[in-house]
Amino acid sequence: MANSGTIPGERSEARYSNYFSVGHAPFEVILEFGQFYDDSSQPQLHTRIVMNPAYANAFRALLRESLQQYENSFGPIPEVDTHE
Repeated sequence: MANSGTIPGERSEARYSNYFSVGHAPFEVILEFGQFYDDSSQPQLHTRIVMNPAYANAFRALLRESLQQYENSFGPIPEVDTHE
């Protein structure tokens, strides 16, 4: 697993997410994460991350690199049906 940037011995909270959305304003990018259940018409949001566009771009590069490493180790990642 990649280094999470936490202090050794310290654990950060982990939240499962199968729903996400991205928005933006002139000086920020907004990522929202949550859970979507089949019996619900709306996702239950639990985390919002707001960042500067430059950091969002760095995050995109890091995510792309990490997913490539994952596929090199475990094979192609299947597509999923997204909830709009």
